[in-house]
Amino acid sequence: MVKSLMKNRFYKGILIFTVLSLSLLAFIGCDEDPGSITLATTTSTENSGLLDEILPHFEEEHNIEVKVVAVGTGAALDMGRGKDADVLLVHAYALEQEFVAEGYGTERYSVMYNDFVILGPMEDPADLKAGAPNDVLKALTLIWEQEADFVSRGDNSGTHVMELNLLEEAGLSPEGDFYVSAGQGMGAVIEMADEMGAYTLADRGTFLSMMNELDLQVVTEGDDGLFNPYGVIPVTQDEGENLNLEGAQTFAEWIVSPEVQEMIGAFGIEEFGEPLFIPDAD
Repeated sequence: MVKSLMKNRFYKGILIFTVLSLSLLAFIGCDEDPGSITLATTTSTENSGLLDEILPHFEEEHNIEVKVVAVGTGAALDMGRGKDADVLLVHAYALEQEFVAEGYGTERYSVMYNDFVILGPMEDPADLKAGAPNDVLKALTLIWEQEADFVSRGDNSGTHVMELNLLEEAGLSPEGDFYVSAGQGMGAVIEMADEMGAYTLADRGTFLSMMNELDLQVVTEGDDGLFNPYGVIPVTQDEGENLNLEGAQTFAEWIVSPEVQEMIGAFGIEEFGEPLFIPDAD
């Protein structure tokens, strides 16, 4: 009788412990598993090392995994239109405004900026450092007149869109035996230009992160037309779509917060002597 009573109490205690444990695990799971977000972004934010620097802070602080897809801005915007990404971090201001106006994005938030530069070989065969150090349209004209090798992203990225706009403004055509359309990301294009001894248009941040391994130099910079702003856009979620709009909005608000803006402004200073991006949140 006593053994039976003790046995019943033992099993009852096990049952209560199991129920409490499962309840606790369920509570912890709800609190610690808010899901993940897919971030479609430019190759420059990845190639520069910025994302590796800041994203672990977001994941630790908000317990949201960030799955990064680094492509050109055009491809990132297409991912947003196809609802294949939750949030975008891109750099083609006019296209971003159009994306939001068409209803694909909830809002564009300014995040940061740097600038584009024209890179060239040390020999500088088109003589841009002397002839057009701060005039991008003249620099491109000199390259085209000399038919000096030029490597284009050729991938509908923000950099490629900028290049095409500048060429149109200068009255030049993106063609010729000297004009190489790579269809590659920023880092790969810089490496290709380096190997070929060619010119290319690049964002300063990616160049600075790679410059110690290159024989390229900045030959044209400082033109107002080379301004390169970045924006973050949560993708609009329509009824029935499986997007993490809450996580996307959390990320957008996080990256423009004062603490993260400070991280962005400090990134690169210790290693390169200057920041790779300038914080620009409104």
